[in-house]
Amino acid sequence: QVQLVESGGGEVQAGGSLRLSCAASGRTFSTSAMGWFRQAPGKEREFVTTTSANGVITYYADSVKGRFTISRDNTKNTVYLQMNSLKPEDTAVYYCAASPQGWSAARTKIPEGMAYWGQGTQVTVSS
Repeated sequence: QVQLVESGGGEVQAGGSLRLSCAASGRTFSTSAMGWFRQAPGKEREFVTTTSANGVITYYADSVKGRFTISRDNTKNTVYLQMNSLKPEDTAVYYCAASPQGWSAARTKIPEGMAYWGQGTQVTVSS
């Protein structure tokens, strides 16, 4: 079992930055792909980014490429999402997610590829 707790959300003006953190408990963190998804009001949950168990392979949604960076520290069981040049359309609840043990990051670009989810943290970008 893996438990995920996000932090770092908040409100920021367009062009600003935020850093989200996701602390994981459980012994499978270092062998699981980790990712971030987001869900805006009235919309489906969408893929933002994911990284492999060792952090070497990463994937990004086109909408955030070049602005967001995912990273992980397996010694701290934590994954991060650095968000720069934020836009109002980035406003959403952001969810941290973990794959089943041993899954590749390529399989985790859809919600069905993730096995564990955090409770979400709100990010609001004002214009």
